[in-house]
Amino acid sequence: MTHSVPVVWRSRFVFVPLIFAVVLAALWTAFWFYAASAAEAAIAAWREREAKVGRIYTCGSQTVGGFPFRIEVRCADVGAEFRTTQPAIAINAKSLVVVAQLYRSALLIAEVSGPLTVGEPGRPATLMADWSLAQVSVHGMPLAPERASLVIDRLRLERSTPTGTEALANAERTELHARLRAGSILDNPVLDLAARLAGFAVSGVKPLAGRPIDAESTVLLRGLKDLLPKSVPVMLKEFQAAGGRLEITNARAQQGDTIAVAIGELGLSPRARLDGLLRVTVAGLEQFVAAQGGLERLVPGLSAAGSDRRPPSARGLDRLAPVLGGLERLLPGLGGVGRDRTELGILALLGERTELERRQAVAMPLRFSDGAVSLGPIPLGQTPPLF
Repeated sequence: MTHSVPVVWRSRFVFVPLIFAVVLAALWTAFWFYAASAAEAAIAAWREREAKVGRIYTCGSQTVGGFPFRIEVRCADVGAEFRTTQPAIAINAKSLVVVAQLYRSALLIAEVSGPLTVGEPGRPATLMADWSLAQVSVHGMPLAPERASLVIDRLRLERSTPTGTEALANAERTELHARLRAGSILDNPVLDLAARLAGFAVSGVKPLAGRPIDAESTVLLRGLKDLLPKSVPVMLKEFQAAGGRLEITNARAQQGDTIAVAIGELGLSPRARLDGLLRVTVAGLEQFVAAQGGLERLVPGLSAAGSDRRPPSARGLDRLAPVLGGLERLLPGLGGVGRDRTELGILALLGERTELERRQAVAMPLRFSDGAVSLGPIPLGQTPPLF
């Protein structure tokens, strides 16, 4: 004998999945509104904490959206005022959007819309920036981030002048990446840092103007006390006191046919000046100097023999005159190739001949000794204290 399920029970089974879906949707909606409310409360508490230490963040209008799978906080007319710096700094941007996926709580993405202005509070902006895309991503929990990245496309920098604005620099793409290698953001962090510039050009600076530059670098940063917000002078003082070092594992820049790479280590002396040694290798140095119109234009005052007002680099080259005279006697006709070519030849002789990316190159030490800079035996000048 067979038993059949009553029709009334079969109809009830049909509604069970529907009821389950409705309950699940109601629970998810409640969870989303709870998360959105928690996000707003966290932002308000953070702004209050920051205001107590002189960092004021404002938002012309703030909205929270992104239902059902993300929390999206949108702020229009965003501003920041840092009163701990001297003088105080005010930063303003068009809008800021911060997004957190509910199913990927360890990833936070923010996009900033330009233009962005920088200046003193209550005064006209002195620096302006704009771009097609500016995005920040942070991986890790909010109180313990593991890595962060900044990507900017088509960056343009300008400064204000009495007659309007003046272009400073531009770049097709800018990338900055940081990863926590050891420690924590609260206790002796060790950071892996990487940067990349594509199509970078500076206006009004002869060696950097004209053809764009592509550059990239990777460094290891040791000696920070923590990553809590603080002024740059305070951070550098702590870095110097801890014997911090910036280990440059690779730095490469290319402009046209000229390629330069550097490796080494830098720190700060007790007088807050750069201290360390870089090994710089250059291929295509002659093409770079020629593109600048010769060493005389690249280093103003180079031709003014005997003048004490010239840069130390020019006086350093003049000290090599006896060497040049000896080379001319050994190699007749050397003096006829021109001063620039001769000085380039001296630089090549003083450096170490090597190869860089299958091209002939010259490697020389770039030394920083309590701020005094020298390239091989040639003094270049003095760097100012950093704090």
